[in-house]
Amino acid sequence: MITKEIEVMTNKRTELVDITPQVEKVVRESGVADGVCFLYVPHTTAAVTVNENADPSVRADIVDKLSQLVPAGDRYRHLEGNADAHIKATLVGPSETILVMGGRLSVGTWQGVFFCEFDGPRRRTVLVKVF
Repeated sequence: MITKEIEVMTNKRTELVDITPQVEKVVRESGVADGVCFLYVPHTTAAVTVNENADPSVRADIVDKLSQLVPAGDRYRHLEGNADAHIKATLVGPSETILVMGGRLSVGTWQGVFFCEFDGPRRRTVLVKVF
């Protein structure tokens, strides 16, 4: 069992950052052959998801659609100017659970793990626990 922090530096207000290689590294370091990898984002304006990793346009489509559904600058009560980021983070969610099989993340051929930034650019953390 191992718990590690992955640091993610984001460059835009809203973006999906592929963190698959960093998560796979933690899984390898854990020595766990068959188990579970749990990811948690301890931020209220960020999230984590598993989705297509082969075509970058999928990430752009996700960002675009979330921005259409929850636009920045709408009439929100939260006065810090990032209410849309809180809502997007709630919709996507702060955690993912991925099986570990054969010492590797059990993701599909086209899947990757993405940190979802909704209030960047910032320095962020993802907690990874493998057991």
